[in-house]
Amino acid sequence: MRINKFLAELGIASRRGADEIVAAGRVTVNGKIAAPGCEIEESDTVMLDGKILSHKIHYEYYLLNKPKGCVCTVADEKTDRPRKTVMEFLPEGAGRVFPVGRLDYNSEGLLILTNDGELAYRLTAPQNEIPKTYLVRVEGTMTPTQLNRLRAGVEIEKGVVTKKCKIVVVETDKKYTKMHVVLTEGKNREIRKMFETVGKEVTFLKRIRLGDLTLSGLDRGACRKLTQEEVFYLKNL
Repeated sequence: MRINKFLAELGIASRRGADEIVAAGRVTVNGKIAAPGCEIEESDTVMLDGKILSHKIHYEYYLLNKPKGCVCTVADEKTDRPRKTVMEFLPEGAGRVFPVGRLDYNSEGLLILTNDGELAYRLTAPQNEIPKTYLVRVEGTMTPTQLNRLRAGVEIEKGVVTKKCKIVVVETDKKYTKMHVVLTEGKNREIRKMFETVGKEVTFLKRIRLGDLTLSGLDRGACRKLTQEEVFYLKNL
């Protein structure tokens, strides 16, 4: 098993984060500093910052209804005034898990947290095209031309074009428009940037569905363990 996968499955970091930890020289294998991308066996002694890591992994899976005003990181280390993170909403006794994908600081809704690196990769890899549904609100009305542009894909940054998506208007009047937007990718602040290209600012953004998994019965800020059936479903999406 590659060292980054091993660390990710222990819930220490994402694979990318694990690569950074290894590159920093914090991991040893059988007493020697691990090389990025190295392979390990179950018989190897792996240590992080001098502490032995167990090869026996107990996977945990949580579903959080993320509120606004917190970040999707294990720790907010990039500011002098750390912000609240999604980790603060986990139940007491939860193990070392990490958020799967991201919702920005001002967005809310469905978020999976786990230490299962394989599942995290399955749900976030662009080629898997896992559908994610968002409730989006903008001020004013949306014209058919604006909607069709967004559905067909728009350039949100130089050379970065979004994939085709589904958009269904669910409520509208002269003051605002609410829509369900279904994406199969997860670029940074993608929905907000999409609507900016047609002159609209997103005033509310909530992920309400991942595949067929929903937030039914889960209040804002509440978190619960996924059922075995839900985990099986996600692993087979």
